[in-house]
Amino acid sequence: MFHDQRIVVVMPAYNAARTLERTVREIPMDIVDEVVVTDDASSDETVAEAKRLGLRTLVHERNRGYGGNQKTCYQEALRLGADVVVMLHPDYQYTPRLIPSMVGLLTDGPFDAVLGSRILGGGALAGGMPRYKYAANRFLTAVQNALCGAKLSEYHTGYRAFTREVLEALPLLENSDDFVFDNQMLAQILHQGFRIGEISCPAAYFEEASSINFSRSFKYGLGVLGVSVQLFLQRLGIARFPIFDPDGRRLAPSTDPPLSS
Repeated sequence: MFHDQRIVVVMPAYNAARTLERTVREIPMDIVDEVVVTDDASSDETVAEAKRLGLRTLVHERNRGYGGNQKTCYQEALRLGADVVVMLHPDYQYTPRLIPSMVGLLTDGPFDAVLGSRILGGGALAGGMPRYKYAANRFLTAVQNALCGAKLSEYHTGYRAFTREVLEALPLLENSDDFVFDNQMLAQILHQGFRIGEISCPAAYFEEASSINFSRSFKYGLGVLGVSVQLFLQRLGIARFPIFDPDGRRLAPSTDPPLSS
C-alpha cells in the first residue's frame, strides 16, 4: 500500500528469463502490493523463472502481441483491485527504483498517468540508445505533439503508470494487439482530457534488453503517426474512429480466475 492505495506492478514478458530476476530485485516491495507477470508464449524459461521468484504468473498459450499482452496485464490488475498500476518491462531497460516517484505523482500529485521519459535529462544516448532511434524518437514526438496538441517529451517509453480510473475509462479493447497499442493508449488519454506527467528516467540498452528490428521500427513509426492523425481528425470532427468511441469496448475487472498461475 502507498497512502492507502493498492499498487500493482504489471510486467508484459516475452523471452525475459535472463533479466527478470534482476528487474524484480529492484522493485520496492515496501509499497508494491502485487507483481504480475504475463508471459506471451515465450520460447525460453520466462514462466519457470517467474514462478521460481514467487510472482503471480499468467501465461498466453499463443502469442498475442505486445498490445494483447498489456490488455491481459491491465485486466488482471483491475481484478486484483489495483488503485494504481505501473507497467514495467522485465528486460531491465528501465530502473524499477523510480516506482515510488511515479506512484506518488498519481496518488498525491495532479496526474492521472505518468511516463518515465528517456528524453528528459538528456540521458538517452548516454544510456546506449542507437542514434537512429533517438533521431526517429525526436522527429515522431515533434510531429505527434503538433497533431495531438500536447507537449510530451516522448510518446515511446515503455515505462508507464496509471490510475484505476484511467484504465476503466479507456476503450482499450478497441486498440491494436501490436506495438502501436502504447500510442493508441496515450492518444485516448489525451482525447479524454486526463492529465499526463513525466519523470526523467535513465534507460539501459544491452544485449538482453528487448528491441525491435529496423523494419518493425519503420512500421511502428508509420503506425504512431497514423494514430496521431486519427486524433487530429477526431478532434476536428472530420472523422470518427473506434479507439475514441465513448461507448467502445473497455476492460472490466473480471471475477474469473487468471489464465494460469
